[in-house]
Amino acid sequence: MLVLNCSMKLQLLEKMLRWSFPGCLKVYGAVMNTNRGNPFRKEVVVDSWPDFRAVITRLQRENEMDDLDHYTNAHAVFYKELQAYQELLENTNAINWGQIFQIQGLQDGIREISRTVALSKQVDVKTSSSQTVIHSDPDMLPDVRLQMDPKLTLAYLDISHVSLLSKTWSRGGNPRCQKYLANLICCFPSVCVLDDNRYPLSWSLTDQFATMIHGYTLPEHRRKGYSRLVATTVAKKLHSCCFPAQGNVLEMNIPSIPLLKSMNAQFLPCSFFRVIHTPFHFLAKSHL
Repeated sequence: MLVLNCSMKLQLLEKMLRWSFPGCLKVYGAVMNTNRGNPFRKEVVVDSWPDFRAVITRLQRENEMDDLDHYTNAHAVFYKELQAYQELLENTNAINWGQIFQIQGLQDGIREISRTVALSKQVDVKTSSSQTVIHSDPDMLPDVRLQMDPKLTLAYLDISHVSLLSKTWSRGGNPRCQKYLANLICCFPSVCVLDDNRYPLSWSLTDQFATMIHGYTLPEHRRKGYSRLVATTVAKKLHSCCFPAQGNVLEMNIPSIPLLKSMNAQFLPCSFFRVIHTPFHFLAKSHL
């Protein structure tokens, strides 16, 4: 196991990962952010170098603080060989199995290996999956123009909006989520439609893996084209920064699928997997 601390090696890794799209998209986004100021204080672990077979991005060990915060304790993974990934996951120096954490990735073996390794570590595993979409060509993004009410403006989210975002996010509704969203707003692209009181009516937010994770329009303001406007604006912003404009959507999220298709999004054949790992001794804590 090696931690890549050298900026030249990290830049080389970024270039090498481009040959492994789409399976490596989560890791690729994390590595790009690491190479551009590292706002979420990530580091990169590989099984070997330069002929790596598995990659894990994780929070820098010196910045680990809250063992109950699976939002911040988020890992992106990519493997070329499943056995190499399992061996890296089993290595306690690569993963802190004493905390609640999540693993994200676009490869089927992620779930199975997590279940296998977690059983021996006395850790519970919960898995969710969704469809992955990518806007691979910025020229294919629609030119969205709305004749908005003059009282409405297109702007960036700010810290005052965090509580609303947390309440409307399927993974939100708790103080750790609010802290996480506040960090995302400060570090990564976001766009919203504001009323004249600077209250967001619709928004799209990007996470630490360069993924559009939280798009939402308040029910009373739907069917006005706001979602398409903010999602397209964020996708264009990501492309302008040379990031892949990617996102996830649940299969049951019927309204969002035609929206994404109207933006010429490409639905990838691979699914996005999120695996949350919880040590058994944390399961009884009611606030989780």
